[in-house]
Amino acid sequence: MARRFSAPYQLEPVSALATWARTLAVFSLVATAGSILVIRFGFLEFKPALMTFFGALGLAALSILVAFAAFAAIWQNGSRGMGRIFIALLIDVAILAYPAYLGLQYRKLPAIHDITTDPIDPPRFDALARLRTGDGTNPAAYAGLYSAEQQQQAYPDIEPVTLEVPPQRAFEETLKLVTRRKWLIIDERAPQPPRMIGRIEAVARTPIMGFREDISIRVQPDADGSRVDIRSASRYFEHDLGTNAARVSKLIDDLNDAVDNAKPVKKAPAPKPVAPKAPAKR
Repeated sequence: MARRFSAPYQLEPVSALATWARTLAVFSLVATAGSILVIRFGFLEFKPALMTFFGALGLAALSILVAFAAFAAIWQNGSRGMGRIFIALLIDVAILAYPAYLGLQYRKLPAIHDITTDPIDPPRFDALARLRTGDGTNPAAYAGLYSAEQQQQAYPDIEPVTLEVPPQRAFEETLKLVTRRKWLIIDERAPQPPRMIGRIEAVARTPIMGFREDISIRVQPDADGSRVDIRSASRYFEHDLGTNAARVSKLIDDLNDAVDNAKPVKKAPAPKPVAPKAPAKR
């Protein structure tokens, strides 16, 4: 006699909340990536693009709340959807991890955006001043005494760079480092007599969002060597989350290393004195 099979196993329905949590997480991921591209490449106005980014972060937070609600529902009625909850939480954590770190930096670090090795006479923004006149941009003038005091407390190691090389050599090594970092050079002026002061103005970008931060570097004589002063300032926002201080500190370290490790310039040997010939005997 043929064997009769029982009715197929009836699976529990999938939790609608779990599906919503995953959908919100995926939409948040797409919106976050899209807003980052828009901000980085300037496809739209800065403020609307930034609001889109914050809206995407809000969707990720909402997805987490819906995922917890879905977990509670599954715990009570035994419906399926734990895999969708796991995917949603994985995406949400990936989206919110770095913003959460920046939030900690916001609470920890002082609310300043202009860092310099010389608060008394900081390097000027000359060519860069024309790029800091739009809506919402910080002024080209130095932030002032309050910023200098906050910087001294938070970043006491940021000081002028003194090098035992001539200003022209210091300028060349600094320009190499700026070029290696692929900063956009707006203006460069090598040291020229009589004052022998060199200047470099460039634009750097933050790693993910690509926010523009302006750099001005001044090279000048100092006793038998040279002195390099650096200024890095955010073009937008009153709080730089420590990015400018990190940039200046790294450039200081790399400049000292570059000069210390560079091969000394070989001087041409001095010509040997020629002895006068003795008069011929008659």
